[in-house]
Amino acid sequence: MSNHNNRSPVPVPGGPGQGGFGGMRGPGIGPGRGPGAVPKVRAKNRSATIKRIWSYLNRQRKGLILVYVFTALNAVVSLIGPYLLGKAIDTAILPGDYGLLVRFCLLLLGIYALGSAVAWVQAYVMTAVSQRTVFELRRDLFAKYQELPLQFFDTHANGELMSRATNDIDNVSNTLNQSVTQLLNSLITLSGSLVLMLTLNIPLTIVALVTIPLVLLASRKITGLSRTYFKNQQRHLGELNGFIEEAITGQKVIKQYGREETETKRFRNISGELNKYSIRAQIVSGFVGPVMNMINNLDFALIAGVGGWMAFHGMASVGVIVSFLNYGKQFGRPISELANQYNLIQSAIAGAERVFEVMDMPSEYGGEAGGELPRLRGEVAFRKVSFGYKPDEPILKEVSFEAMPGEKIALVGPTGAGKTTIVNLLTRFYEINGGSVFIDGREIRELNKNALRSQLGMVLQDAHVFSGTIRDNIRFGRLDATDREVVEAAKLANADGFIARLPHGYDTMLGAEGGSLSHGQRQLLTIARAILADPAVLILDEATSSVDTRTEMHIQQAMKTLMKGRTSFVIAHRLSTIRDADRILVIQSGRIVEQGNHEELMGLNGVYHELYNSQFKRSLQADVS
Repeated sequence: MSNHNNRSPVPVPGGPGQGGFGGMRGPGIGPGRGPGAVPKVRAKNRSATIKRIWSYLNRQRKGLILVYVFTALNAVVSLIGPYLLGKAIDTAILPGDYGLLVRFCLLLLGIYALGSAVAWVQAYVMTAVSQRTVFELRRDLFAKYQELPLQFFDTHANGELMSRATNDIDNVSNTLNQSVTQLLNSLITLSGSLVLMLTLNIPLTIVALVTIPLVLLASRKITGLSRTYFKNQQRHLGELNGFIEEAITGQKVIKQYGREETETKRFRNISGELNKYSIRAQIVSGFVGPVMNMINNLDFALIAGVGGWMAFHGMASVGVIVSFLNYGKQFGRPISELANQYNLIQSAIAGAERVFEVMDMPSEYGGEAGGELPRLRGEVAFRKVSFGYKPDEPILKEVSFEAMPGEKIALVGPTGAGKTTIVNLLTRFYEINGGSVFIDGREIRELNKNALRSQLGMVLQDAHVFSGTIRDNIRFGRLDATDREVVEAAKLANADGFIARLPHGYDTMLGAEGGSLSHGQRQLLTIARAILADPAVLILDEATSSVDTRTEMHIQQAMKTLMKGRTSFVIAHRLSTIRDADRILVIQSGRIVEQGNHEELMGLNGVYHELYNSQFKRSLQADVS
């Protein structure tokens, strides 16, 4: 690398090209997004999704074993009741043995009481198992969100991603809570009823099975149609959540331009689509109950008719017929429940697929180099770096420059020139398409991202604060910092004064948007956070563009403290704030067209000279007016 002291201002010819991004947007950095970015959900592999859900459920093995035991016991108890009832009729009621009848009644009472107790315990255990399972699923999804590159968040609406972590996982939770035990109970009841029916009377069993093909055909038709509607329902629910999230965060803009009615109409349209598919899904799935009841009642009538004829001709006892009628109901009920559960499972699978779709995204830390980094000196070099957020739309074109340790480098140029893109590449929020970026002589792609970013500090135009106390927000820069270090950082950032005037000082609670703090006060907190983190390289992106002159003075003073002894990259539209920069890079259409300090660039009478004078004239006109 050449010595900075030997450099002279270098005018570089500009070239045609597309602009990049003028500033950082929202919590993510990069291209914007909107409700239209929500992807369609398609069922890829239902059996694989069920296996993955089961892999989570199977982690609660002890609880599942208890659920299996109590569910099986509950099913067995439900099968004993009709058998005892038939025996009571044949051996106690018809012969007139009232003593035996009382004993049968007490036994039945005990059996049904035991069934209720077992059902309650089984539901209690299953609730704990399903909630722990969903806790792990939601935890893994959130952890995956932390591993995904910013490009993923640029192409997905925030509300849609929130919907995956809430609505979709809630669907899985409801299914686990209801379906696992219901399926096991239905299978045991179905097989147990069939065995007991065959034991009691084979001809009546054949009669009971006549309606089974009709049940299977109806279930298949209804559930096939409802599955499509449930998938569309989940997709439109995610789209609606994305729209609501954007509308709430953009309330000031909506009110400023009087677009309340327009946004309400858009909400009605999106909500209308969700409503349409939700109604269809619920109506179609709602057919299952009535259709199955009709078929079960038909089956009951057939058993009663044939059974009555057989009893009349002495081919079966009255008790057997009564037991058989109960088993017939129990045999039909699991089939109906399985059909209903199938609808619920389809909804859960649609939600689980959307969750696992995110979990299968490649992590930005995959194949990362390991190990901590020594304290960086802050020597940065871009060598013929090219990049585009989309392959066919280049933003940066063979950008080359160097920054020596401790230098203040300013990036200026029109909106969309590629200023923010440069710092996005330095922080490895995005990976370059061509060329190389070096820090302290090492190619940054060879460095661990977390280790690299831990030594890079950022103060953005969007002064983001988190829910919690002011102390916690500052400590976000270094979690092991003491209270004294937090206060010292606030003093260096000129934030201690306004914090001390708050009723609860550093323990003042803030909402996600900063509560009653002004933008300038929030900005001072982010500077204090960066000071506490003690980064080797500092990035300031339009940090003073949204504050008044008085607040800007406080912020500029705080930033001078922060930049002392650190390599700093400053993006600013107000050129008066970067006159003291060691070097100014003038970027236009993705290329560095000029570089040098303020005096050198003014002497060139080029792009920077024109930008500076135009701002100076506007400032004078504003003062006069």
